[in-house]
Amino acid sequence: MTTLLATHALDAFYGDFQALFGVDFELAQGEAVAVVGANGAGKSTLLKSLVGLLRNRHDAIHFLDHDIGDRPAPEIVRMGLALVPEGRQLFASLSVEENLLVGAYGAARREPWALDTVYELFPVLRERRRGNVADMSGGQQQMVAIGRALMSNPRVLLCDEISLGLAPVIVEDIYRLIPRIRAGGTSVVIVEQDVARALRTVDRFYCLQEGRVTLAGRPADVSFDDVRKAYFGA
Repeated sequence: MTTLLATHALDAFYGDFQALFGVDFELAQGEAVAVVGANGAGKSTLLKSLVGLLRNRHDAIHFLDHDIGDRPAPEIVRMGLALVPEGRQLFASLSVEENLLVGAYGAARREPWALDTVYELFPVLRERRRGNVADMSGGQQQMVAIGRALMSNPRVLLCDEISLGLAPVIVEDIYRLIPRIRAGGTSVVIVEQDVARALRTVDRFYCLQEGRVTLAGRPADVSFDDVRKAYFGA
């Protein structure tokens, strides 16, 4: 399979604090990959690094035959990386449809995602398209956040804790849509604390602990005890 996105010896810092240590990561065209780990393991930092919210040396991140480690976030979005951020971070003063249209700004590709296809994926958003996102449930807001990212027609969709704070039935509904997103030609990276749910969804996974990869592979090739030890370091 063709490697679409990769990091090589990726370090990341918040000021003097180092959050990632030499992380090697790969995502192939068409794959779904999970990044799991406890709070503070470095999962969100990895995603922020990939999309340019944390700058790095230029050759630490490789995407579509380009070194992008030091490129600014708007340029990386236009290249085809889109983030569904933890906590959704919607524009509370805008309607559902206005939030979705923000995602299309500067998109390099125009297919397969547009308002109609996002509304097909999330029918409730069509019904509430003129309403304010602040009046929606957490699950519906998460749908808006995913739809907004898809509107940029990314080659890679990065999902940061999309189940956080949602009822289990809503989480299952959202996870059931991931195969449909992949069918449209978008590779997916899922950051998740719920290991069991994430591993049921993806082709491969990486486990982080204290900023380092402690285990990587295919879910079918490792035991739950292996994952537990890598997750907790015990």
